Amino acid sequence: MMQQIYPQVQHDFCYELNKDMQIAAAHFVPTDAAGKCRQLHGHTYFVNVTVAGDDLDEAGFLVNFQVLKKLLHDKFDHTVLNDHKDVFNDQDPNFFPTTEVVARTMWETIEMHLETLPSKPTCLQVYVRETPTSYCIYRPKKGKK
Repeated sequence: MMQQIYPQVQHDFCYELNKDMQIAAAHFVPTDAAGKCRQLHGHTYFVNVTVAGDDLDEAGFLVNFQVLKKLLHDKFDHTVLNDHKDVFNDQDPNFFPTTEVVARTMWETIEMHLETLPSKPTCLQVYVRETPTSYCIYRPKKGKK
C-alpha cells in the first residue's frame, strides 16, 4: 500500500481513527460526457476512512478496523461497481459510479453502520484515490447528516 498523508478534518472529538484499504474494481460512467470513461475499465482504488468519536465500545474500540474493511472492501473489491444496483444506477448522474459518488456512497455505508453503535462515532471523511494523480474526498456538510 502506498503511504499517504491525508487531508485533516478539524474536530473536537477525543479519538480519531483512519483505516486504509485497496479496492480493485471496474466501472464505467454511463454518459457520453465521460469520454473514455464511458468504456468499462478498472482501478485499484486507495481508500481512507476517517472516523471520530468520544466514547469507546466494550472492546475498547472506537470502531473495529475489521468492520470498516468488511463494509467496503468485502462489498466492492473485485466487482464491477455498476453492478451494485443498490447504490449505483445508470439513470441519475448523482448515482453514476464516479469517484465523487463512490466516495459519498462509501461514507453513507460507513455512517449508516456507525449510527447503530451505542458509542455513536461518526465518519468525518472518505478519501478515494482512483489513479496516482486523481482523488476525491467526501465530507458531509455540517448539520447535514
